[in-house]
Amino acid sequence: MLEIIIDTIKQSPNQCITFADYMNLVLYHPEHGYYSSGKVNIGSEGDFFTASSLGSDFGELLAEQFVEMLEILNFSDSFSLVEVGAGSGDLAADILNYLKEKYPNVYYQINYIIIEESQALIKEQQNKLKEFDKITWTSWQEIPNNSITGCIFSNELIDAFPVHQVTKQNKQLKEIYVTWEDEQLKEKLEEILTPELLDYFKLIDIDITKDNYPENYRNEVNLKALNWLTIVSEKLKKGYVLTIDYGYDASKYYHPQRYQGTLNCYYKHRHHHNPYVNLGKQDLTAHVDFTAIEKQGNLLGLETVGLTQQGLFLMALGLGDRLAELSNGNYSLPEIFQRRDALHQLINPTGLGGFKVLIQSKKIDNNQSLKGLKEDLM
Repeated sequence: MLEIIIDTIKQSPNQCITFADYMNLVLYHPEHGYYSSGKVNIGSEGDFFTASSLGSDFGELLAEQFVEMLEILNFSDSFSLVEVGAGSGDLAADILNYLKEKYPNVYYQINYIIIEESQALIKEQQNKLKEFDKITWTSWQEIPNNSITGCIFSNELIDAFPVHQVTKQNKQLKEIYVTWEDEQLKEKLEEILTPELLDYFKLIDIDITKDNYPENYRNEVNLKALNWLTIVSEKLKKGYVLTIDYGYDASKYYHPQRYQGTLNCYYKHRHHHNPYVNLGKQDLTAHVDFTAIEKQGNLLGLETVGLTQQGLFLMALGLGDRLAELSNGNYSLPEIFQRRDALHQLINPTGLGGFKVLIQSKKIDNNQSLKGLKEDLM
């Protein structure tokens, strides 16, 4: 991986690459990238865990929200669930098993589409989901524009997109590049050569060159998230975009006190802040700027239905009822403790429960609020 990075740097103008290009290499290089190499291990023994790692409840409650969306669309014959970045396939299995058991008419009506870039993860997903004949694996390029009616959704996807890094130097905005000097990877500050970075800060109405931001203030900019949303809006004919991830609105994300940004590295359930070690073997993530996602969506014809926290979202969809069921005598004591712990982790406001859930819509008449948005933060 290091040889690939050095070679890329040497072939680049000014002998340096953007941090986004660096992050893209270590995460998504076809052979040696973290997500492409088949080394990703999700769960208690891996580098990180997701909501679907804790059991089937997360996927089942999401399925309840999808059923309501289908009802609003008057049980459209072409209703599709498009999962972008399906990880190990656990979430898809939980959703489909639940629909098949509780809503068989919905199960047989929907199309389930997975968009996944990693060939290693596709193999894992196909092995795990081989009992379902409802699933199609495809790419954005193979989906015609304005062809999807239904819901395009993702869980902890955008946080793994490569991000640019910027910093304040002498009241000016600079971009952070990666270069190779003295036999090591080093950061280098250059003028803004990516004009989209300036457009981004105009979009969210933030100026980090102001006096209230300290010298050497640095943070991330996720331009790929905006490009991704553009593709999503082009493919969606009618329906919803549901995004679950950790993040903030722009005023909190780019708060002067958050002067080191949000970039985190995860390696075997330990997190640190050095992206230049464990190359291709650790996860790199940055929080999501939900203000940018909302504003870009508005420009693309996606109306914000609501923004809430995952804990509130899941409670509104019935997680509280599941907690209450633990006292009905149908569970052994160890089962009660195990399920209670898993359910509480899903709604813990300092953990998964503090994740944001953003729902946007396109061409939905009388854009009514959804069951999961009962406690809307907007």
